[in-house]
Amino acid sequence: MATNERVAIFIDGSNFYFKMRDPEIDLLNARRFDFNGFAIWLARDRKIVYKGYYVGAVRAKANDSRAQKLRRKQQQLFSHLTSKEQNIVIKRGFMMKSEGVYHEKGVDVHLATDLLVGGYENLWDTAIMVSSDTDLIPAIEKLKILGKKVEYIGFAHKPSLGLQKYASLSRLLIKEEVKVFEYKGKLK
Repeated sequence: MATNERVAIFIDGSNFYFKMRDPEIDLLNARRFDFNGFAIWLARDRKIVYKGYYVGAVRAKANDSRAQKLRRKQQQLFSHLTSKEQNIVIKRGFMMKSEGVYHEKGVDVHLATDLLVGGYENLWDTAIMVSSDTDLIPAIEKLKILGKKVEYIGFAHKPSLGLQKYASLSRLLIKEEVKVFEYKGKLK
């Protein structure tokens, strides 16, 4: 592997979070995850030029105790991600409530835009995309036309066959690989 190759790591936060909570992985607290160590492991001796975490920000009304609790937990995660040890850039969309269910808005578009801008501006050689969202396939196709590589990082228990088909390289994670990055110390 070329050590002068520049990689950018794009983590679809919600997608990653819910895959990690599946019983097949069973990591329930994202604040107990070493995202920086994970990024270094994914980069495999290549130079990391960007680490981004894309997620819908929880907004909470003062009288909505459930949303307030979710917002507090998300703020703790954001503090963890932006800590000196993790040094992850957070790109926020927003959460919209529809018929009692929350949906992320703007996150995929933000991620796709950053992928394409980085490719066109030659900010990296390879994008490492931790997401199983097939909405990103058009961006991947365009990046490959530009001569960029896109690595799809998914989970063995729920792979995205569409992303496997279009990515330059696919890696499917298993529980034992991911659990290595679970923080064992005391949380702040």
